[in-house]
Amino acid sequence: MSASKRYGIAGADIAEWRDRLIGLSRSLHDEPEVAFAEQASAAKLADLMRSAGFKVSEEVCGLPTALTAVYGEGELTIGLCAEFDALPEIGHGCGHNVICAIAAGAAIGLRAAADRYGFRVKLLGTPAEETGGGKALMLAGGAFDDVTVAMMAHPGPIDTAGVRDSTQACTRLEVIYRGQPAHAAGAPWDGVNAADAAVVAQVAIGLLRQQTPPSCRIAGFVRSGGTAINVIPAECVLEYEVRAPDLDRLDVLRRRVQDCFTAGALATGATVTIRRTSPDYLDLRNDPWLMEAYGAHLADFGRTAVVLPPDSGSASTDMGNISHVVPSIHPMIGLRGASAMPHTAEFAVAARTVAADEAVIDGANLLARVGIDLARDSARRAAYVALHESR
Repeated sequence: MSASKRYGIAGADIAEWRDRLIGLSRSLHDEPEVAFAEQASAAKLADLMRSAGFKVSEEVCGLPTALTAVYGEGELTIGLCAEFDALPEIGHGCGHNVICAIAAGAAIGLRAAADRYGFRVKLLGTPAEETGGGKALMLAGGAFDDVTVAMMAHPGPIDTAGVRDSTQACTRLEVIYRGQPAHAAGAPWDGVNAADAAVVAQVAIGLLRQQTPPSCRIAGFVRSGGTAINVIPAECVLEYEVRAPDLDRLDVLRRRVQDCFTAGALATGATVTIRRTSPDYLDLRNDPWLMEAYGAHLADFGRTAVVLPPDSGSASTDMGNISHVVPSIHPMIGLRGASAMPHTAEFAVAARTVAADEAVIDGANLLARVGIDLARDSARRAAYVALHESR
């Protein structure tokens, strides 16, 4: 049986909805919204899913822009994660508009198969991936409790389908130094310079990088550090992130970085407050069977996966948190002709091109095919259902 005939149901529905899916992607791109402020984006997704016959629930898990859309019945629930938040200033420089449309298209493509093979499709609109950990919050809130497997596809300059492809665990910190203001010329000795505390900490972190493994990352910036040149800064605020291949190594490096922040306070007499600004992002664990099924279909769309070297992942995603609980995949789907990496203005441009439109339709078909493969394989389906019941 040919691939086109075997998967004709999903492909036909996705083709029928092609213009609306591409329209969703482009509309999100044209109206970018940052983490937890994606009201228009969530509404656009909810409206599309309602028009496709899904039961939509909004403001789930107490998050104003989180939503779910469910179709079908059965003991197997195939989850599709739709991200839609953008980056400050550069908009959809990570292509979440494409991710959202792919997930919507895959969910719509699976409707007829859900009727035929008796399973549920659950699209999860997950806010605040860039910062805030929307998926982690939804996981804690129970939105993934009924999900047997979870899938999404992320745009990039290449296609990937490696079982061992991963992302880094990540923690994000806000650091606030508080000192004592004073006239910078008249009586600087009466002040406690909060900005100096930040300088000491940044120097210590710079030296720490000499002993940091190549697979780890430390990045940050000073958000505020004074108000006038002739006033000793009484407050200085930094934002930092620490990344490592897994949570164990992240915990070790996080403690050392926090010691650097404490050193700044000790050296200057300032006080320091350190808090996490979002849940920790865990490393991504792609499910072998689901990822192999995804990779097996790439050639039908003229795509070839690039094999990444070990420990090459330097990005982080809250999909990693889901993958520690629910069998998941998070492949990259290439925007043909694009060379820029995500989180750049150049990639934001690439995310609204004909290549991005093609990625929406190809990605929707690929994820739908994996779902149909699972639904049709009785042994594999039973194994995943049993794993779900044991959670």
